[in-house]
Amino acid sequence: MRTKAIFKRVCGLMAVAGFTACGGNGIEGNWVEPVPGMENQVQGITLEKGGKASSINMATLQYEKWEKTDNMLILSGKSIGNHETIHFCDTLAIERLTKEELTLTKGSLTINYHKQ
Repeated sequence: MRTKAIFKRVCGLMAVAGFTACGGNGIEGNWVEPVPGMENQVQGITLEKGGKASSINMATLQYEKWEKTDNMLILSGKSIGNHETIHFCDTLAIERLTKEELTLTKGSLTINYHKQ
């Protein structure tokens, strides 16, 4: 029984270490794109270490959490409008990730962010 408990702890620590190592890939930071129709302004998302997310200049779309799994970015939060709040969880494919660029896709939607 004691061996099982030790094994579970070691596996848990390895999983945490693996997630931390993968999290250091440069996806954390402020990612922005021009606001459609108002190209002199930007909107986007802040991805913080530990999985916390927040919106940049988007009052009705409030990101709260993020998770990266392989080449997928999972974003969750609240969409606010018309006196109604809807919780969401959205999965987007990471098509490109460099120190300065992040391209996400979902179906026919493509979002090209640059690091702020």
